[in-house]
Amino acid sequence: MPELPEVESSVKYLKRKVLGRTFLKTWTDTDKMGVIKGSLKESFEEKIKGKEIFDIRRRAKNVIFDLSEDLSLLVHYKMTGHLLYGEWKKVDDGWESKLEGPLKEDKMNQYIHFIFFLDNGNQIAFSDLRKFGKIELWKSKDLEEKLSDLGPEPFSDEFTLQRFQEMIEGRRKMIKPLIMDQSFLSGVGNIYASDALWLSQIHPEKKANQLTEKQVEDLYEALKEVLKEGIKNSGDSMVDFRLPDGTRGNYQNKQKVYNKHGEICDRCEEREIEKIKVGGRGTYLCPNCQPKD
Repeated sequence: MPELPEVESSVKYLKRKVLGRTFLKTWTDTDKMGVIKGSLKESFEEKIKGKEIFDIRRRAKNVIFDLSEDLSLLVHYKMTGHLLYGEWKKVDDGWESKLEGPLKEDKMNQYIHFIFFLDNGNQIAFSDLRKFGKIELWKSKDLEEKLSDLGPEPFSDEFTLQRFQEMIEGRRKMIKPLIMDQSFLSGVGNIYASDALWLSQIHPEKKANQLTEKQVEDLYEALKEVLKEGIKNSGDSMVDFRLPDGTRGNYQNKQKVYNKHGEICDRCEEREIEKIKVGGRGTYLCPNCQPKD
């Protein structure tokens, strides 16, 4: 599932391309997307038609388009979704990019299930292999209320070391599921949680309230480090994620421990990386560098 760096990279690209553009119409082949939420009425297409894009931002793992008339469009990539920007033509039962390159050639960009038509002749398309993604239209104030349950953003002014220490204190949950809990901390998922815990030399199953003051500080710094590196490398495209121009991110080539089962640890150069299940998720660690006790 795309995490903070992947969503942030998408937002940065789209802001360069579609700010000030207006929605003309939409197309979809599934009723799971293009959903009116909150107290809005009318059809999705009628409600979004003619709305101008004032801003695009990220909140946790959500892409949010702030529109005219106090509306907000929320897109959540879920497991395999990503937004694309270009031009498509209808071909038989699907859509084909008019542009050569990855939009046309990469299979991961060809599962088009939703298209926004813009006033400049281009489109924003949503490719989603498994069709779990969400596209929702909200009144802006209703959406902000819904998102208020999310935890702090890792790069926000409020997320200080002291705040993180206070958040950790007294929590008996295992540390990896805790930092992946979106109500605890926004945007962190499996890839970056695994890498941050390896950097800070903390076992993923260690209870949060058992961390030393030094471990909490190291984890705080490690989370910021891996997320910054993820953004710098335009996200992780090991599997499904692609940038809006259809290209891949590069963090999969920078991973610290994630998906390195059986490889020798880069830090100790002695033990192989192991894969275990923590909170139902595949988790990678070095048993030498991240002792359980």
